[in-house]
Amino acid sequence: MALDPPTLLILTIALAAAAALYLAVEWRSVRGAPLLCWSAGFATISIGSLLALLRSNGLLFIGIWFANGLLVTAHWLFLRGVARFTLTRLSRAWYLVFAVWLTMLLLPGPVPWSRTLLVINSLLVALLTLRASLLLRPHGRSLSVGAVQLRYVLLAHGLFYMAKTLPALLPGSLIDLTAFRGEIIQVSLIEGSMAIMLIALSMTGTERYRREQQIARLAARDPLTALYNRRELENRAQRLLEEVSSARPGALLLIDIDHFKSVNDLHGHSAGDRVLVALSEIIRARLPEGALAARLGGDEFVILLSNASSERIVALSTALREQFHQAAAEAFETPQAVTLSVGANLFDQPPESLADLLERGDAALYESKRGGRNSVRLVDHTLGT
Repeated sequence: MALDPPTLLILTIALAAAAALYLAVEWRSVRGAPLLCWSAGFATISIGSLLALLRSNGLLFIGIWFANGLLVTAHWLFLRGVARFTLTRLSRAWYLVFAVWLTMLLLPGPVPWSRTLLVINSLLVALLTLRASLLLRPHGRSLSVGAVQLRYVLLAHGLFYMAKTLPALLPGSLIDLTAFRGEIIQVSLIEGSMAIMLIALSMTGTERYRREQQIARLAARDPLTALYNRRELENRAQRLLEEVSSARPGALLLIDIDHFKSVNDLHGHSAGDRVLVALSEIIRARLPEGALAARLGGDEFVILLSNASSERIVALSTALREQFHQAAAEAFETPQAVTLSVGANLFDQPPESLADLLERGDAALYESKRGGRNSVRLVDHTLGT
């Protein structure tokens, strides 16, 4: 079968429809908003290519102007999807591409369309595609293989459309949109078919990778406070504990909220959740560089410090207690003050395990509670004491 323009268009229709369906199915499992934009873009290409076949029957307005307008719309949807993926807000100026395309109605036809329409159409598609490629730059953050591939496929696709403007500006008859002939049409359709396959696969891999990253982050975080959960703390603590030495002591602070039950009893569990969130925000704001913080469960939190000292532990504990006491007193009235008790351990030898270290912190916390609450109990296990 000869790869003439009508045959290539039929191939493009099939590929674009398959890509649209593929991305729509992926959206049902991934639920990523960019996938909807990209699926709609491929569906638009499929419709536009179908309408382009009508120019052979003399329907030039639909087969040329309208079909190429849908091609521009499809690439605008691609840009919109990339913007959603990169969390970028598109300027309203990008809507002007539709206004530019509408001005093509003012062109005398049909003879000038073969050149003028090609130049404007190619520039608009190139502009949209190159902008989408630019948005996918890493910006200091690593991208997935799919995102990197998508970026360079869009870059090559945009440069190809930029190069398509050159033959239209040179003398010769490389393009004839009205008669549906010319080397540029055939080359463009072949490039479009290859681009559809590569872009569709790259887009799917890109969104799946981000979804997997989001799932991994959710699995590592406490859903209420967004601090690490106990399992993730155990995974991350090993490296910090291995670096402990007499020159760089480590410390564990076990934190418990005093009279937390009275908040739940008097003001409801939603109020208790707000107290937990408030404490997590205070901890996050005060957390030194290189330290780890996690919620163990209930109203119990833990902080692991590196290069610690008794002075740093007391200063950090005091700051947390004072700031939290003030925040809780302003938010809720309770018969007894809602405060913090802290049990801290300073050590200069790696512990046998994090569980062993937590047991020491629990013993120190018990002493703090027994001593009247709203206090810090520091146990120094360094060799110098």
